[in-house]
Amino acid sequence: MRLQKAELLFRGPSFQNHLQVMLHFLVAVILLQIDSSRCGLPFYNGFYYDHDKGNGNGEIHFNGIRLVVETPGDPVFTYRGANVTLSCHYHYDPQLDVPRRTRIKWSKLREDSTSDQEVLVAAGLKHRSFGDFRGRTHLQQDSPGEVSLVIRDLRLHDHGKYRCEVIDGLEDESGIVDLELQGVVFPYQPLHGRYMLNFHEAEKTCREQDAVIASFEQLFKSWEEGLDWCNAGWLADGTVQYPITQPRKACGGPALSAGIRSYGERHKNLHRFDVFCFSSSLKGNVYYLAHPQKFTLEDAKQACQDDKAEIAKVGQLYSAWQFLKLDRCDAGWLADGSVRYPIVSPRAKCGPPEPGVRSFGFPKHGKYGVYCYKMN
Repeated sequence: MRLQKAELLFRGPSFQNHLQVMLHFLVAVILLQIDSSRCGLPFYNGFYYDHDKGNGNGEIHFNGIRLVVETPGDPVFTYRGANVTLSCHYHYDPQLDVPRRTRIKWSKLREDSTSDQEVLVAAGLKHRSFGDFRGRTHLQQDSPGEVSLVIRDLRLHDHGKYRCEVIDGLEDESGIVDLELQGVVFPYQPLHGRYMLNFHEAEKTCREQDAVIASFEQLFKSWEEGLDWCNAGWLADGTVQYPITQPRKACGGPALSAGIRSYGERHKNLHRFDVFCFSSSLKGNVYYLAHPQKFTLEDAKQACQDDKAEIAKVGQLYSAWQFLKLDRCDAGWLADGSVRYPIVSPRAKCGPPEPGVRSFGFPKHGKYGVYCYKMN
């Protein structure tokens, strides 16, 4: 009997009327969504955004108000140890009668296109810095709409692109500032020979020489200034490339024009090459230790210590050659066990006719002078 009543309930006119009402309601909702999409008014987060007021560049305007973020179009050039201000300003178009509360976020774009590195976030008078930027950054707000980033005591790994992001709860706009350090790129081949470094070992090797692994932009600039090197080396973006100013058979062939030869992106663990390192100005001085006798490597290290200094690293010697114009025709030990000397003004009996840092490689025997480094 209960089953018969239930069957009558689902087949009865009352249930059928309810079912028709539900179907009509669902159809009405679908039609409303179709009409809304045709009108260009997609539903998002509870607000209707009018795309017709945009400029075709993907910007979203709320109630006809546009958030504009302005950063410099040209790179900012400076050097290691300096203080720098990365300019960033924002405003609304048209101007607001009542200011909105905003949140500011500065981040550094990574060379390998992974997630950005957080630098600083600020809301009102409060701000917080992250990682290696702690204690070295603050927000400059000297004028209305200014949210510039100040970085003190620049370090080699600070170079790169920075994103200035302004968030007001309704909109989110950003601009990019390119920070470049003035410096020198040098190819590096370790003690054990050519093509011995995977990417992670290459990064570590550059750090050990008071340098960082070079970016493509830094290598390209050095090529424009005359850098010519036939061995392929890692760059910061995980690619392997080398600069050629004089095309020749062993370096891609004479038929290829001068330029940056590229092996493309390589496996960071499995593949092995040399590396291109980058160093900037020094906080100290590199000098050839005047001494009546020559040294073994261990004696050379001790001689610098006796002079209240330390044996110089390869990156320090290149920086001294580039920025301090260190010019010495005497071969000397460096910390990695190599023997080199810097020439600014080429002359007889001092190597090739071009300026550069000459290398004797990694001698297993013999005695030489030594280059020391002393902090200012």
